[in-house]
Amino acid sequence: MASSLESLVASALTKVRNERLGSDVLSAGMVRDLQVEGGGRVSFAFLLSRDDPATMVREARRAVQQVDGVTDVRIEVVEPRAQPAPEGTQPAAHAAHAPHAAHPPQAGPAPIEDLGHIIAVSSGKGGVGKSTIAANLAAQLARQGRRVGIMDADVYGPNIPRMFGVNEKPPVQDGKIIPLERHGVKLISLGFLVDRDAPAIWRGPIVTKIIQQFLRDVRWGKLDYFVVDLPPGTGDAQLSLAQSVQLDGAIIVTTPQEVAIGDALRGAKMFERVTVPVLGIVENMSWFACPHCGERTEIFLGGGGRRLAEELGIPLLGQIPLQAGMADLADAGNPIVLAEPNSPAAAALVAMTHEIEGKVGGKKIRLPILTG
Repeated sequence: MASSLESLVASALTKVRNERLGSDVLSAGMVRDLQVEGGGRVSFAFLLSRDDPATMVREARRAVQQVDGVTDVRIEVVEPRAQPAPEGTQPAAHAAHAPHAAHPPQAGPAPIEDLGHIIAVSSGKGGVGKSTIAANLAAQLARQGRRVGIMDADVYGPNIPRMFGVNEKPPVQDGKIIPLERHGVKLISLGFLVDRDAPAIWRGPIVTKIIQQFLRDVRWGKLDYFVVDLPPGTGDAQLSLAQSVQLDGAIIVTTPQEVAIGDALRGAKMFERVTVPVLGIVENMSWFACPHCGERTEIFLGGGGRRLAEELGIPLLGQIPLQAGMADLADAGNPIVLAEPNSPAAAALVAMTHEIEGKVGGKKIRLPILTG
């Protein structure tokens, strides 16, 4: 049954055309690792170059969804140069010619091996809770026994010092900055080095220099995960980071309303342009969880994060609810995954962390995404 359904899925994909290459996406080698599991669950990787429109992902998803017997479609979008075919493996059916010749691999930034898996946390606009997501991700990874560092690259509004309850200058030994540590997480932030009320007036070259120094001149030791809290938008910090270090991927944080979704879309496209894979979307402030009865109340028009994930063909990593007292805990330097681990917001953040670790750490821990 599975093989028959796989043939139907492959046939449906041949109807999706790549006009630039003059062939269907399957023959062009744009579909890899096609898998059809029990219950009609279909998954595959889609190689989308910067010269191809992102709408092709939606067309491929729609074509597969229309096949009788398909119940779920999961597509991982990868850039051809960043994801060459593994040696000795065959692409999906009818996909013998990948478009790698037109886009030969290019030398990227030199890896910093001791930093482990490097994950950028980004957002298209401010005020969506990006730093809250980054802090809780790092704290939960450390809680699970991982060696974790977090770099606060938001030089215009560094929030990591407050969220971890640390406000002192880090020591310097033998020309290296020693990161501060709280909740098992190593920390560095411009907030440790400048006065709290100092205005953040940083031009591009200075931003680049700060990021380089935090990467190269801090004695991080050997880490399993290195989380980077980026400033909102698509500016010098994002480009400098992508050019300075090999990122395992970026997480885009948004809130459900459409104005935030539009900004998040531009942020995702920026990472696509610099060949950094987007691991998925995190929708923050998805709803309000009543502290008394647990009733779910939609504050914003719901579903924006899911719609964005579907448009981009990437996973929705989590939907994090608003919760009474969460901001107070953050201001006191206590990430909610540690302070109230059984709360709705903490449970959603833990599930999100497992999703992310499964994508970059080689440990596929499949937990349900909590949606209330």
